[in-house]
Amino acid sequence: MEVTFEPATAADAEALVQIQIAAFHHDSVLYPEVAPGGPPGYDSAEQMRTNIAQHACYKIVHGGRAIGVMVVFDHGEAHTHLDVIAIDPAYHNRGFGTLAMHFLEQAHPAARYTLDTPGWALRNQHFYEQLGYVKVGETTYPDMTLFAYEKRRG
Repeated sequence: MEVTFEPATAADAEALVQIQIAAFHHDSVLYPEVAPGGPPGYDSAEQMRTNIAQHACYKIVHGGRAIGVMVVFDHGEAHTHLDVIAIDPAYHNRGFGTLAMHFLEQAHPAARYTLDTPGWALRNQHFYEQLGYVKVGETTYPDMTLFAYEKRRG
């Protein structure tokens, strides 16, 4: 499977936002009790341009087109946080997410990786746990609960 991970540019912002919208809205298909939506700014090209300017932001490319996006925060002290991973639903269940997570760990060597995922997102939780992430906490908001996951190396 040919896939590359390329630094995103401001010119990619619109396309990457469309991928995020498709991916996050697809959750309402998998979990009918969940309304379409996503994290704050998921549908904003301006927010994507900010992420591209301020953080490590990658487009996941297959067959010459962007099929996914990753936004990675470097929190220093060997701590990398995966803020967003979104893959076009047409490419789900084909191993691209696993390849992206392996890329993350190779491109951003750290002792500690963290991420958050909604409490209702059982598929995401299973995916992260298969990759060695462990649930370490949860935060409840008025409209949802986020589970915190962590993976330690070394």
